[in-house]
Amino acid sequence: MDQFNPALLRDIVTTEMPFGKFKGRLVCDLPMFYLEWFKRKGGFPKGKLGTLLETVYEIKLNGLDDIISQLKRRVR
Repeated sequence: MDQFNPALLRDIVTTEMPFGKFKGRLVCDLPMFYLEWFKRKGGFPKGKLGTLLETVYEIKLNGLDDIISQLKRRVR
């Protein structure tokens, strides 16, 4: 993962998935099985989207979902 950038936290609760089965869903709302699928299938996409997906994966993997809930409340 790239060096931490606080703006990423805002972006994970405002950016929509641009393609695939979950197109249009907020990145932070993607199910864990979908994030795990990316991880198994050779990794996350390159660029900003991949960084956002990996950040959400790590947050959920470590049981820190409450961070996402708090961010969603603050951004709205």
